[in-house]
Amino acid sequence: MAPDAAGSADKIRKRRLRPTWAGRTRRSIRLRAWHVPADPVRLTDEEDPVGLILCPDDGDNSSPDATWSCVRFHAFRKRLARAEGFALDEMWGFGGDRPWSEVSTSLEPLLDHPDVCGDNLSAADCAAMLPRLEAIAGEWLEEPAEPLLQQLIEDARRLTVVLRFCVDEDVELLFA
Repeated sequence: MAPDAAGSADKIRKRRLRPTWAGRTRRSIRLRAWHVPADPVRLTDEEDPVGLILCPDDGDNSSPDATWSCVRFHAFRKRLARAEGFALDEMWGFGGDRPWSEVSTSLEPLLDHPDVCGDNLSAADCAAMLPRLEAIAGEWLEEPAEPLLQQLIEDARRLTVVLRFCVDEDVELLFA
């Protein structure tokens, strides 16, 4: 590797993990199609160490949070979109060209949000999403058991705890 290429690789590695003001870590997240395994259930941390955290933007590390690998978060949002009657892959920003204006769901702030960056979601957004997310998790309980679905139900439960905290404490939801 050329000296300047090695320096660039070091810069990229250093940027991967950045501290946030809340003391949590923010990783640069890029969902690469060639990296997405066919089966997110069998995914291990070694295969997809990059992920994201949804947490209250309150500066307190002891606040509840919900964490995902990039692949699991994408699977979670795809399943939520399917429960809302559309395919996430058809939507603008996810490989499709269908505009979000054609979809009506209280989960849009979560579904149509970049994995990193983007604005925090307000406590009002959290309050609007909470009942629907709880209802979907209840619907999923009625479906036949499968490993990925069980994990997604647990993910939904963790996220409802975080959303409820944001509403109760009137703080924004941070994508970190």
